[in-house]
Amino acid sequence: MSAVVCVLKTRCFLRQLLPGLPAAMHRSYSLDVSAPLLRTQGYVDGRWISAASVFPVLDPATGQEIVRVSDCGPAEAKQAVDAAYKAFHSWKQYTAKERSVLLRKWFELLLLHKDELAQLITFECGKPMRESLGEISYSASFLEWFSEEARRVYGDIVPSPAKDRKLLLLKQPVGVASIITPWNFPSAMITRKVGAALAAGCTVVVKPAEDTPLSALALAELAEQAGIPAGVFNVVPCSRESTPSVGRVLCTDPLVAKISFTGSTATGKVLLKMAADTVKKVSMELGGHAPFIVFDSADLDKAVGGAMASKFRNSGQVRVSPCRLRSLRGKVGGAMDAELRLGHGSEPDTTQGPLINARAAEKVLHQISDAVSRGAKVVKGGKRLDGSFMEPTLLADVTADMLCTKEETFGPLVPVIRFNTEEEALAVANATSVGLAGYFYSQDVRQIWRVAEALELGIVGVNEGLVSTPEATFGGVKESGLGREGSKYGIDEYLEVKYVCFGGLKP
Repeated sequence: MSAVVCVLKTRCFLRQLLPGLPAAMHRSYSLDVSAPLLRTQGYVDGRWISAASVFPVLDPATGQEIVRVSDCGPAEAKQAVDAAYKAFHSWKQYTAKERSVLLRKWFELLLLHKDELAQLITFECGKPMRESLGEISYSASFLEWFSEEARRVYGDIVPSPAKDRKLLLLKQPVGVASIITPWNFPSAMITRKVGAALAAGCTVVVKPAEDTPLSALALAELAEQAGIPAGVFNVVPCSRESTPSVGRVLCTDPLVAKISFTGSTATGKVLLKMAADTVKKVSMELGGHAPFIVFDSADLDKAVGGAMASKFRNSGQVRVSPCRLRSLRGKVGGAMDAELRLGHGSEPDTTQGPLINARAAEKVLHQISDAVSRGAKVVKGGKRLDGSFMEPTLLADVTADMLCTKEETFGPLVPVIRFNTEEEALAVANATSVGLAGYFYSQDVRQIWRVAEALELGIVGVNEGLVSTPEATFGGVKESGLGREGSKYGIDEYLEVKYVCFGGLKP
C-alpha cells in the first residue's frame, strides 16, 4: 500500500525517538485529518492534478514521512498560470459584493475546520497545537478582513481645471498574481496575500514551501467548497529541486502581472531580477533582525512577558521575532525555565517544537559557536538535541561583531546586549541592512515618541510583543522588502489606478 493511501484510509502513526526530551515524546503520534482536507495533488483550474513524480512531506519532530505530494514542475506551473489568466477575465467582472460573499464563505469554512487545519500545521511545520490553532484563527481573519475590504475599493472624481471635462481615477485589478510563501506560517501567509488579491479581482497561483504544502492544499479544498470559481485559486506544490524551475515560470511568464513573495532577502533579490524583464508589480516581505530594547523606565515584568511571547513563538522561527535583546538577562532566564517545554507539537504541554529541519538547527548552533568563540557566555541551553530540536538558548556578553547580531537567526536563540544610553541603543538597532520589526519598552512618553520615530523599521511594538493584526500594515524598510500586506493598504498592492478623462462635455 502506498504512503498516500495509508494516510488517507487509516491514520498515520509516527514513532518519536529523541533521547534527552521528555518521556512523553517516546510514543506514537497520529495525524487524524479527514480525507477531503488531506490533499496530495496540485490544484489547477478547479481540478486535482498529479505530476510525474512525488516528494515526501516530513514531520520535523520525528523526521518520519507523513505523506507524498505531487512534485509539480514548470509544465504544471505554466498550466496554472494559463488557467488563472483565463479565469481572471471572468473573475474581475464579479461585483465587489459577489467576491466579498465568497471570501466570507471561505473564512467561515476555515473556522469550521480549524482543528483539522491546525493538526496539518503541527505535523508539517512542528508548531505546538496551541500556536497552530492561533494561526488558523489568524489565517481566517485575513479572509474576513479582505471580504469586507472588497467593497471599499474606491476611486476618485478629481476637480477638473476645464469646464468641458470630468476627471476620474479608477482602481482595477492588475491580473494574475504569483504567490510564493514560506513554511513558518503555512496558512496565514497565503490568506494574507490571496485574500487581498481575490478581493481586488485578481486570480492567483500559489507556490507553497516544499516543507509545508499540506496547508496550502487544504485551503484549496475549502476554497472550492466555498464556491471560488475554477482557475481563480491554483496551487502548485513542488520539491526543493523543482523550486527554481517553477519559480522561474511564476516570475517570468508574461501573463503574470504581479509577484508577492515572503522569504529570505537573498531569494527576494533573485526574484526581483527575474521580474524586472517584464516589469512586474512586486511585493516582498523579506528578512528581519528585530531589536528588543528595554529602557530604565520600563515595566520589567511586562517586558519579560513580551520578550517571551515574541521570541519563542514557533521556536523563534518568525521574521518579526526579536534577535537582539537589550538587558533583561536574569528575568528572561527565569522565565525560560518556568515556561518553556520541548516536545512534539501535539502534546498539550509543549511550548517549543522542533525547528523545521536539520539545516535550521545547524544555523542556530553555528551562531552560538561563533558567539562563544568571540567571548559570549551561554547562560541557558546552547545544545542541539536529536533531529532538528534545539535547546532554547540565552547568551550574555554579546557584542555587535558576532553573527547572531548580524544575521537573522530563525531559532530559539536570545542574545543579550547591554547599552548605556538611548543613542547607543538606537545606533545598534539601526546598524543593519534590514528593517522589518522591532520592539521597545518604556514608560517615558517623550522617549516613546523619539524612539518610535527614530527606529528604521516598518513595524514597531511599544510595550507590546505581539503586534500583527489584519487591520494594520505588515512590511519592512531597507532590505526587508517592498510594499505592505494587511490593512486597508494591502489591497492596493493588487490594484492599478487608471486615469479617465471624459471630455467633450458642454459647460
